[in-house]
Amino acid sequence: MCGIVGYVGPRQSQDILVAGLARLEYRGYDSAGIAVIDESGTLGMRKRAGKLSALREALETDPIGGGTTGIGHTRWATHGGPTDENAHPHLADDDRLAVIHNGIIENFSDLKAELVAEGVAFRSETDTEVAAALLAREYRANGGDLVGAFRGVVHRLDGAFTLLATHEDHPGLVVGARRNSPLVIGLGEGENFLGSDVAAFVEHTRRALAIGQDEIVAITPDDVAVTDFDGNPVQPSPFEVSWDASAADKGGWSSFMAKEVSEEPEAVANTVLGRIRDGRVVIPELDGLDELFADITRIVILGAGTAAYAGLVGKYAIEQWARIPVEVELAHEFRYRDPLVGPDTLVISISQSGETMDTLMAIKEAARLGAKTLSICNTQGATIPRESDAIVYTHAGPEVAVASTKAFVAQITALYLFALHLGRVRGSLSEEDAAAAVTQLDELPAKIQWILENEQERIEHLAHWMADTRSVLFLGRHVGYPIALEGALKLKELSYIHAEGFAAGELKHGPIALIEPGQPVFVVVPSPGGAPTLHAKVVSNIQEIRARGARVIAIAEQGDSAVLPHADEVLRIPLASPLFEPILAVVPLHIFAMGLATAKGLDVDQPRNLAKSVTVE
Repeated sequence: MCGIVGYVGPRQSQDILVAGLARLEYRGYDSAGIAVIDESGTLGMRKRAGKLSALREALETDPIGGGTTGIGHTRWATHGGPTDENAHPHLADDDRLAVIHNGIIENFSDLKAELVAEGVAFRSETDTEVAAALLAREYRANGGDLVGAFRGVVHRLDGAFTLLATHEDHPGLVVGARRNSPLVIGLGEGENFLGSDVAAFVEHTRRALAIGQDEIVAITPDDVAVTDFDGNPVQPSPFEVSWDASAADKGGWSSFMAKEVSEEPEAVANTVLGRIRDGRVVIPELDGLDELFADITRIVILGAGTAAYAGLVGKYAIEQWARIPVEVELAHEFRYRDPLVGPDTLVISISQSGETMDTLMAIKEAARLGAKTLSICNTQGATIPRESDAIVYTHAGPEVAVASTKAFVAQITALYLFALHLGRVRGSLSEEDAAAAVTQLDELPAKIQWILENEQERIEHLAHWMADTRSVLFLGRHVGYPIALEGALKLKELSYIHAEGFAAGELKHGPIALIEPGQPVFVVVPSPGGAPTLHAKVVSNIQEIRARGARVIAIAEQGDSAVLPHADEVLRIPLASPLFEPILAVVPLHIFAMGLATAKGLDVDQPRNLAKSVTVE
């Protein structure tokens, strides 16, 4: 959660900071603020509760000035409500020191009591102001050495944190520290940047450095110095950002989500690109790592929210093609139940940002227990890939809308690629079946595009008609079940109405009691040709709920006439074999959730109470 940006260089920092925060606002939008050392050498600060627009209005009325050193923050509230006082930056040392923070300092209450006993007065309810007060005390004790002050403070803090600070005694210097929370460096010409992710500075540079766990960074216009928490020099890992600033702009679309749904074909195509040679899957990131997978006897997939549902889909593909048992667990439950994993277990984590705190801590626990680890991630330089033994990157491009769409289909695609790779490594997949699967992968982008071109308008009309709906249910079997869960989650996230996804076979075990006349129910219908038994079962489920008055909206492939007499609406998807249908069936559900939220006049990019990257536990 929270977005942070820092800048030192020759340009006025106010505009650079605000532009960086605009690209990071998906990480939190409860409040925003900046601190700048102005041309007179005085630290100025502006912060406002609400979205970034409130800060922009304040700066238009009362700009800080022409300073070239500054830090900025957009907040997802943890300690204390979204108020002006709780917004970052927080000031200390007679308002000459400014601090911003992402994460949670778990021992802040004890530290605050210690500081209050020393006579320190606090102006907010946040854990961050405690860190600022500690940093001010250490700064004075270290004779004005800001980096030395950081070294003294970070050893006192428990929990997850990225801290950035600037002091008016040191114009041209921003210092940061990270533990279990993201921070990257942007390298410019005569200027340097810090950010929660590369979106903060990609408008200005695509050259970046990844900061490791428990490290401190100091940037000036001409230098970047990184040390560990004990002061030992560290050489950070360089990488090149693979997309430019235009990829993170709306580009004329009504919302980022509308743009990102339109990019679902491209996200699948780019994730496959360069990974199929001569009809076989070849994943460059896994070259030379076959031994890593040779002796595994089980796989555990970890994720949260949409990522967990991608994992549930991936489970079917891995078990079918690699013939190895797969469990899917919520990352935030995994490490609290004394999990049974070891050297024969491969733990796969799924995270769009690569910074999801629940997932990161679960991966660390798995590694501690001796398991092999692999991550599916969309973000270069992120922490989870660096903590894993192997990585398969998705290539969905930047995803700004909080509700994930194109990243979801890219995650499933990456899992399918890995399943095919693992099937080859283990010798469990015939060349004929592998070639057929590769053909299906190649065809997916065009099939998704067909849905967008031929069904989107009708789905949006349906969503508009259902704008007053108070509850929607979703049913699916086999790979359709996780798609039902994903459809329900999207509707909850965007429209704030009751929505639940069920395995269709569970209906008679309780959920059918929810059916009453007029109840809308989406049903993901399997292919009648590819899975005739499953198809017949789902049609029977439809008849059961229709008999009790449900309004049935079926997602069915072209040519499926058996479902027509039993559905009120049929949304068509192109033909595909059962394992590949989920990537197609989810597209109408993404469109529907977006359309319903739009019809209700809601913000589809920034739903209430949510943030894109969950970097706190």
